[in-house]
Formats: sequence, C-alpha cells, structure tokens
Amino acid sequence: MGRQLKKACSLVLAATMMLIGCGQSSGEEKSSADTTALNPSGEKITLRILENDTAKSQGYLDELLNAFNEAYKDQGIEAVDANMEEYSDLAENGPYGYGPDVLYQANDQIMTYAEDKHIMALSLEDFECYDKIPQEAFDAFKINVDGKDYYCGVPVNVQEPMLFYRKDMMPEDWETNWDTDGDKVADFFESWNSLYAFSKTLRDSDTSANKDSQYGLMAPLNDLYMMAEFSFSYGGYVFGQDDQGNYNSEDIGFNQGDSATGLLAMKEFAKLMSQECIDDSVKTSRYSKVADGTFFCSISTPDTYTLFYEKLVAVYEQEGLSEDDAKAKATENLMMTQLPSKMPANGDITADPNTMSDSDYVTTKVMGGVNGYAISAYTEHKDACIAFINFATGYEMITKRAEMLGIAPTRSDVAEEIGGVTDTIFTSLKEGNIYLMPSIKAVDQIWDPMQTLLSDVAKDAFRQADGEEEKYTDKDSMQTALDNSVQSIYDAIYTLAQ
Repeated sequence: MGRQLKKACSLVLAATMMLIGCGQSSGEEKSSADTTALNPSGEKITLRILENDTAKSQGYLDELLNAFNEAYKDQGIEAVDANMEEYSDLAENGPYGYGPDVLYQANDQIMTYAEDKHIMALSLEDFECYDKIPQEAFDAFKINVDGKDYYCGVPVNVQEPMLFYRKDMMPEDWETNWDTDGDKVADFFESWNSLYAFSKTLRDSDTSANKDSQYGLMAPLNDLYMMAEFSFSYGGYVFGQDDQGNYNSEDIGFNQGDSATGLLAMKEFAKLMSQECIDDSVKTSRYSKVADGTFFCSISTPDTYTLFYEKLVAVYEQEGLSEDDAKAKATENLMMTQLPSKMPANGDITADPNTMSDSDYVTTKVMGGVNGYAISAYTEHKDACIAFINFATGYEMITKRAEMLGIAPTRSDVAEEIGGVTDTIFTSLKEGNIYLMPSIKAVDQIWDPMQTLLSDVAKDAFRQADGEEEKYTDKDSMQTALDNSVQSIYDAIYTLAQ
C-alpha cells in the first residue's frame, strides 16, 4: 500500500475513532463488560500493554502480566508486553494497528493523545478504584469538549520532585546545629537557604585532592520537571487559564512574576555542584553517588526509589554485610522527602538562614504529575482493556507496585496501609504547591526551549572559572533569556507547526 493511501486510510480510521474516543460522554455509555462476557466469541484476545521502563526493569510488569493472565486464562484473554519504547507515539502507531491497547504514562502525555482523539473516554464507575482515589488525581485526566467534561485515564500514582538521602549520612550534630526551631526536622530539609548553607559546609570541608568527593545537593539542573520550582515559586507558570479553567496555550508564563530572580538563585546553587549538573550526567550517577555518600542528597521522583535502594544495598554488601542485612539497613536508611518548602523571597539563596524569618521566604511550588492507565482508541477489545486496568489498579497490584517501585499511590487504602509521603504529597497538591503538568497537546513544546535555557544557566555558573564571560549577570539579562525562551515555545506551538 502506497504512503498516500496509507495516510488516507489512517485519516479515515482516525475520524471514525473520534466517534468512540474522548468526544464520547463518560456517562452516556455503560461498558458492556458489566453485562456480557468479556470474550463472547471464544477466540483468544491478546492485549498489548505499554508500561514505563522502570516497571519493566524492576520486574513489576512481569508480575502484573503473570498475575492477570492466570486470573483470566479461562476467558481466553492474555496480556503481553507491547515491546515498545516507553514514549512510543500512539498517534503515529495507533492508526496502523501497531500501538498498545493499554498504556501507562503521565497525565500530560495521555491527555495530549486524548486531545487528538487517540484515547478512549472512560466511564469512571467501571473501575473499582473510583471511590478510593482523590478527585484531584482524576482531574489530571479530564478534558473539556464542547462544554462537557470527559475522563480519559485512571490514576495510579502521583509524581513530584523529591529529595533522596541516606539517614546514616546525616551530620552527627544536626539536632544541635541544624535544627534551629527544634522541630526534629533538619533545617536543610525545610529551607533552600539552609540546604545551600549545608551544601557549602560540605564543599568547604572536602579534603580530597580534586575536591570532588563530598557534595551537598547535586541535581540535574537542565531538567525542567525537577527544577521548575525556581520559576513557579516566584510567580511563573506553564500556561494560563480562561474563565472556565481551560488552559490557554497562548499565555505562556515561564517569564512571568519574578522568575528571573528564581533562575539566578538556581545559578548560584550550581556553583556548589560539579559540571555534571549541566546535562543529564547527574540523572545517571545520582543513584550510585547518593548510595556511596558522594552526594548527600539528590532530586528524583518517587517511582525511582528502588533504583536508589538497589545501589545502597550494593554499597552495604561491599562493606561486608550479608544480602539480608544489607537490604534491612538500606530500608532503614534510604529516605525520601519533599523539597524544602521555603525559597528566599529576594532570591538570595546565599543569605544566612539564621538571620531570616518566615516573612523572608516564599512557598516552594514544584511541577508534578499523575501517572495512570489509558485505553487506546484503536483497540478492538475495550471491555478486556477495562478488565485489565481494573486488575492493575486493584488493591493487591497497587500494593505490589508500591512495594517494588516505591511509588506514591493514588489509592487511599493502599496509601494508608503503606504510610510514607503520599498523604503529604496530596496535601501539597490540594494547597496548590504542586503545579500539575497541563493536560493539553501544547505542553509538548515547552521542554526543549526551557531545558536548553536551564542548562545554559547552570553552565553560566562555571564560565568564569573556565575563562569565559558570564551571560546571566543580573535580572535584566535573565529576563531577556526567559522572554526569548517563551517566544520559542510560542513559535513552536503556533508558527513553526504551520
């Protein structure tokens, strides 16, 4: 079949799928899964499941598929790994029959597909977890079409940047010298100025020949998801909203408020890091370097907990512990906590925190997201897909996912059972301190321009030492850079795409 004919066929199919995709009311059609057998024809049904790379590498996907296949073997339904890249393009593959039937991804990616009718609308009452998940999580998968709301995903876990550290690497004097308010929480987990001060103490006391063996915070400063707090805390945002609460992609807000001040603070913190912070180097090294103590802490998302855990177990085993003892010690000492909640209002992250009061800070606001399951509009097995998602979001499998991957589950019963930071995360979400990634297609265009800028700002911290001229020396130069990045985003959405 020629390329043009294929394209024409795919357009016809896509148009047909619009009738059953996210333009369909979430309440108008009750799934036939409730009233008929899932597989009345008796022919074998194979569901292709697209999961994230961490779930695959840690063995969770195999556990899920094996459990589901055992439970549904009598109905002739089998779920298999879609064997695709984590961010496989459903819009490209779906019309030709190559896409997954069920996909697990972040809300912004799923809803980008939903906007173009590649994802089915769901009747939330079809899912056992419906009354156990906060509405805020479901709202991450909501789309408004012609004044009506539709839901196109089932939440599994909530994401936001978190600090990971080893409890046994805490300074012995932290309660005396790093807990000025006596609340039994170290100051460097509460304010960015204290985290800067503690990081500087570690750097100044590094006695290694190359002064590269002891860092405080080390983070991937080029990563917008991890570093958006340096804009959002100062009044920046991704897209504005209209009177109905719908995102307006013409209103791009990374240059709004006092974001320039925030990025200058990030540059100042970069001076206490190594040049690994400029690119993706920290993303790959953070797990092992937090484990071996080179980094006191780093930033990542809850679903990477097991990657830190495995590296820490290995460190303890190298120190002579048995496997069981190493796992027990790693469980005891690997900690995950939210980012410090206070940013300096004037952007001076070097200011002595002991001279500052609450009025000298603004509240930290981070970028977050909700990961969940969705159903491809191109599947031929809607009811079987609903059955799979019901199984995957049930109490037992979400509990196992939390145990194996360290996620912050959206199911309230699992969150209550395992404890941890989930309740804190949802409190931050409700209070507006987590800015969920907008669930519209235009969000695809924000990443490259902003991450290019963040990387350049991080690099600016090292230019003088490398004999180069600094580019971002004041608010005006930083504001200009932000304005240019916002223009690049606008062009990518409205001009270059034409």
